[in-house]
Amino acid sequence: MNLEQARFNMVEQQVRCWDVFDQALLDVLHALPRENFAPTRYEQLAYADMQLPLGHGQVMLPPVLEGRLLQSVQLQPTDTVLEIGTGSGYLTACIAALAKSVLSVDIFPEFIDRAHKNLSGAMYKEQALHERIELRQADVFEDFDPGSTFDVIVVTGAVEHVPAQFVQWMSSDARMFIIVGTAPNMQAQLLRRRGGNPYSVEGLLETDVPLLVRDKAPKPFQF
Repeated sequence: MNLEQARFNMVEQQVRCWDVFDQALLDVLHALPRENFAPTRYEQLAYADMQLPLGHGQVMLPPVLEGRLLQSVQLQPTDTVLEIGTGSGYLTACIAALAKSVLSVDIFPEFIDRAHKNLSGAMYKEQALHERIELRQADVFEDFDPGSTFDVIVVTGAVEHVPAQFVQWMSSDARMFIIVGTAPNMQAQLLRRRGGNPYSVEGLLETDVPLLVRDKAPKPFQF
């Protein structure tokens, strides 16, 4: 299988067709070998329009959803990012290529270990992406303190309601991508704060992805 051709087809025939036109983002998707992040048994499906199982009921999101996610938060070179749900580390690498820094947290130690290995390849060292990435094992619903607020928050698993602490980790001018609801009716949303005001909500698309592990369906944040 010609993986380079498959990567080209993924970007041009899948992601771009989902109204993802940000050229800097598309360049990153063209450059990063997604097959290096897929579980070995699914390597040949790395560029297919489907979720790939990672274990523990979690998945790599489909490429088209990853593209919409990344475009929606409009990553800038000065942005600090919190990624909730490291998974394979693929999205972590994409974020690091577009932003100033990313703290990525996952509840599963083996996901953190695997992501670290996936991110330690020569091309990432050459691009100094590893210098922009911090991986941390933690349960975001239990005593997790990121130590700061962030310009962008990316949540790769679904929640039934927007957790209050996630909102508290947003800076006064921040964007958050989050998937809210219960299967099979979930909505990808963009939450945006401006000048410290209450956040606005923009519905992006309907989807269905696994819930974040230990999601206890906290009450929606109230201002």
